[in-house]
Amino acid sequence: MTSSPYPAAPINLAHKAALIDEQWSPRVVAEMNDYQFKVVRIEGEFIWHSHPETDEAFLVLEGTLRIDLPDGPVYVAPGELYVVPHGIEHRTAAEGEARLMMIEPRGILNTGHEGGDRTAVNDRWI
Repeated sequence: MTSSPYPAAPINLAHKAALIDEQWSPRVVAEMNDYQFKVVRIEGEFIWHSHPETDEAFLVLEGTLRIDLPDGPVYVAPGELYVVPHGIEHRTAAEGEARLMMIEPRGILNTGHEGGDRTAVNDRWI
């Protein structure tokens, strides 16, 4: 008997996000080709940064995400998706806690090329 090429069960994003014990620490829940699907809990403001090599997608699970862009903020509500185009400087923020799914290529750092103490370790699964 061979193992199935399909996942054993659907991934419950809300449950996975609830398992994360620290904010600003994305965790991988799935991969598709070279892309990773990550869940993260955030509150407060992140740092300004960009990703010159890739777009970055944010799907809000709970709370409201604010994405600060050079032309002003964009507010993303639960169930909504926003894609920041590659090379655009941005900063994510949330007044209260927000839970998100991010979709980006494997190996992309959350702080882009800015670095610093807010840089999360990549490839941490939950």
